[in-house]
Amino acid sequence: MNPLVLSNLVLWAVVIGLSLVVLALVRQLGVLHERISPVGALMLAKGLKIGELAPSVAVTDLTGRPVPIGGTRADGRTQLLMFVSPTCPVCKVLLPVLKSSRRSEQSWLDIVLASDGDLGEQSAFVREHGLDMFPYVLSAPLGVSYQVSRLPYAVLIDDQGVLRARGLINSREHLESLFEAKRLGVASLQDYLESGPSA
Repeated sequence: MNPLVLSNLVLWAVVIGLSLVVLALVRQLGVLHERISPVGALMLAKGLKIGELAPSVAVTDLTGRPVPIGGTRADGRTQLLMFVSPTCPVCKVLLPVLKSSRRSEQSWLDIVLASDGDLGEQSAFVREHGLDMFPYVLSAPLGVSYQVSRLPYAVLIDDQGVLRARGLINSREHLESLFEAKRLGVASLQDYLESGPSA
């Protein structure tokens, strides 16, 4: 047999074998995807406990308006405190998600952006990304009060000043998991899935 014909036959056998392996891997990925539960915001082990009163902190936004954080609210609204930074790439990716959530959840939720650092840099960040619709506060003590060690980090406080959810936020799903955890009355979606839905 001609060596050229033989090498072609071997190559075709390898291509067909590789195609079968790829199809098997694609099938396994589909099975794996079905088994993975939804992942909520990552709650760090340390920090404030869900269900406790959130620290009440009086701060002002970049325009000088007072922005009360925590405490009982007469308007019955929930407050989402989102810690961001101009140097955090994930924070920038999440800004459109925050704007969308502000519109879709406006009936019950107020979103406050929080950071610390240089006032000029923060003001430029607000202008560049069109964040004027959010109260934007600069306060290092606020981050310390809520024990924020990584960004972007979110804290959900109900109208009674009680901490309802918190965690690292890297996607729209993580942010929405905080809202869902509050609705279900659990610390996180992971807790809910581990304990199983109540009958």
